[in-house]
Amino acid sequence: MSFVATLPDRGVPEAWRALARRAISHRIPPDQIDWQGSGNLFAGAPLPAEAGPHEARVPQAFLRLAGSVLWHSAPERFHLLYEALWRLDQGEGAPLSAADPLGHRLGRMAKAVGRDIHKMHAFVRFRELPAKGERRSFGAWFEPAHHTLEPGSTFFVKRFADMDWLIATPGLIARYEAGRLSYEPGGQRPDLPDDASEALWATYFANIFNPARIKLGAMRAEMPKKYWKNLPETRHIPAMLADAEARVERMREAGATQPRPGAGTVSTRYRATMSAPAEQPGSLEEARGAALQCRRCGLCEAATQTVWGEGDPNARLMLVGEQPGDQEDLAGRPFVGPAGRLLREAMREAELDPDSVWLTNAVKHFKFKPRGKRRIHQKPDRSEIEHCRWWVGLELALIRPHLALALGATAAFALTGDSRPLAPRRGTIETGLHGGPVLLTWHPSHILRLPDRAGQARLRQELEADLATGRGHVAAARPPMASLATD
Repeated sequence: MSFVATLPDRGVPEAWRALARRAISHRIPPDQIDWQGSGNLFAGAPLPAEAGPHEARVPQAFLRLAGSVLWHSAPERFHLLYEALWRLDQGEGAPLSAADPLGHRLGRMAKAVGRDIHKMHAFVRFRELPAKGERRSFGAWFEPAHHTLEPGSTFFVKRFADMDWLIATPGLIARYEAGRLSYEPGGQRPDLPDDASEALWATYFANIFNPARIKLGAMRAEMPKKYWKNLPETRHIPAMLADAEARVERMREAGATQPRPGAGTVSTRYRATMSAPAEQPGSLEEARGAALQCRRCGLCEAATQTVWGEGDPNARLMLVGEQPGDQEDLAGRPFVGPAGRLLREAMREAELDPDSVWLTNAVKHFKFKPRGKRRIHQKPDRSEIEHCRWWVGLELALIRPHLALALGATAAFALTGDSRPLAPRRGTIETGLHGGPVLLTWHPSHILRLPDRAGQARLRQELEADLATGRGHVAAARPPMASLATD
């Protein structure tokens, strides 16, 4: 007995998986299923409407392979995949292996689909259309080799979510409007208006063309000629190729034998004008200049700049935080972000003048992890804190405050060498590595990260109380300071 499997025009992968699952549950062999749905006089019966008793299990590798092959344009793809499914269920060889003729063929089909999706992402050229509302609107025509518009269009949803667009192909049209992606039957190429930006793009393409590095085979492999008619820049390629040899000769004749004055590398000129840091800075200004060139750990490689302390150079109270944040790294100043604003509000509540203290951090460079367009704060590790302790020691030795106030666990460890939890120590005064008193309190950013407002209010009150304690402590203290700076 033979059967006919009828598949829809869209949503083919889901429909094929459902029919294949039903067919294998009845143990219907591959040669008894017509996946083309020819509908002739001698066509077989439809597949059973209900699932059978057998439940086939396949590896994830088959599902991934099928997820690509089902977008291929070859009509036999449905039969080949079902044959692989049948053999997996029956334990007949290794139909997914590249050494197996069936696996080799399916693998080549999957790669062809992947390449076709890549070509779509690379060679779709949008032209601006008249907008219906506030959102800009764009249209494009593309001729894929396979049925890849559906899997390929999600890329454009992510990239152009703030505008409306359509991509028309001979078989299907993808339309994205007001944040919703839909599909409709394709057809002839739509009448797309000229786009003024195409001339600018073509000019740029012509100017970056390097006639000395022409490899026609490689160029056609990456940009097959079948796509040229829909790419505005390709109309310039024949003329550029014809003129390539003459352009190379002109470049050779115009080449300078001696570099022009001032043509040295930027880094060489920059470092030549940079003064060498003092081995043991004798002033805050010298210390700041040396810190700007710090290479004691790897944090300097990603951060924008060293963030040195600022405030009253004769301050009786020094506030030490953890490290600069994103805004501090960009501004080059400590405590200018949300945590800094909270700290200054708490200082005013504690009747402590922000201009009367020295504000700094235990670590002088911003440590972060990129996530999209954002830079996510990362806690400095023990080695980074210890490498940067030398700079905090210089600040202590040059300013000689009566009291150091450690904001958070990182600053507490940097100043005291004690890594015990902060909570039971908060509000107490310990002896620092420099021999002077260190008052421990919360870091403002820790308060901001608390999920409940009640917890934030409680810790903020404790921070304000500790700041008031610090203000009272320095009123009568005598200057004790040595330095914790070490080589």
